[in-house]
Amino acid sequence: MSDCCEPQPPKVTPSCCETDEIKKARPDYLLWVSATLVALGYLLFVTLVSQDEMAAKLPQWLVTATSGIYELINKMWWGLLMAVVFVGLLERIPRELVMSALGQGGTLKGVVRATFAGVLLDLCSHGILMVGTKLYERGASLGQLMAFLIASPWNSLSLTVVLITLIGWGYTLAFIVLSMLIGIISGMVFDRLVASQVLPANPNSTAQNAEQSNAPIWPQIVASIKQASFTPKGLALLMWDGLRDSRMVFRWLFFGIVLATVIRALVPLDTYQMLFGPTVAGLFLTLLAATIIEVCSEGSTPIAADILTRAAAPGNGFTFLMAGVATDYTEVMVIRDTTKSWKIALFLPLVTVPQVLLIGYLLNQV
Repeated sequence: MSDCCEPQPPKVTPSCCETDEIKKARPDYLLWVSATLVALGYLLFVTLVSQDEMAAKLPQWLVTATSGIYELINKMWWGLLMAVVFVGLLERIPRELVMSALGQGGTLKGVVRATFAGVLLDLCSHGILMVGTKLYERGASLGQLMAFLIASPWNSLSLTVVLITLIGWGYTLAFIVLSMLIGIISGMVFDRLVASQVLPANPNSTAQNAEQSNAPIWPQIVASIKQASFTPKGLALLMWDGLRDSRMVFRWLFFGIVLATVIRALVPLDTYQMLFGPTVAGLFLTLLAATIIEVCSEGSTPIAADILTRAAAPGNGFTFLMAGVATDYTEVMVIRDTTKSWKIALFLPLVTVPQVLLIGYLLNQV
């Protein structure tokens, strides 16, 4: 359930997803190269850089990069362990349970439930995108689709735990609540635009069964708990499944660590704070960077945390996380293919980006 790759719509294949044929044809170079660089950087710091005499003989960029890797891994290790556990647990939750939790389309309740459903699923941004297209095909309203996509990508349980290790409980909870708020507001705006015929309605909406959308969820949750195995073998299998299915999480997190530490090594702190500091110019530069950098949600998490901590700009960190979803060209293209409407696809950044910038600006003033 945590696998990034879902059945793909035609024409567009997100960069984080690979077909089974591609996986069999070649190894996951991004995962192994990123993991190797992180491991080497950590070992170099422990064996050489941590010793003052040796550190003085090494290039400053290497000292900065390995120090960054050591710091991030020491903060994130327990979050990564919990990510494996959560992914294993969510693997055992029937996806139909989450789908049936969406509720009636075109209503505030339906949009709120779609937002929470997106937060519940432990998928990367492109994996969430694939699930969202299936929801639309099953009759979810346009507002539910957008709320599901906007609020969910980095709000999975595993990434939430990792984010807590990097920026603390306070900012993490604030980011989650604010991203859900943007998802709910955007969902209601899209449903209102459909009601006023500015945007086309979902042609599959008649296929949504009202009884199914209003079916009680708790009996399904109780049934899932009863089917769970709490034996040592069952717990070992849970951990194995979590480790196996966390590949995409680790893949992009390691890449994000490498990218964040490279930025640390190449961009001096005063320059970094000037470029991405808590100013209007820094906020727009962060928006531009998030638009250009095609990184899956797991990879954006360490970078956003670095912007918050090193540039002292919480609003910019929030903007980097959210704008990557709102302006991602892959997301725009898949929405266009799914809805058969360029208008709907282009309304995604039009509706969401102003909200992201406003909240980012307010966070920087706190």
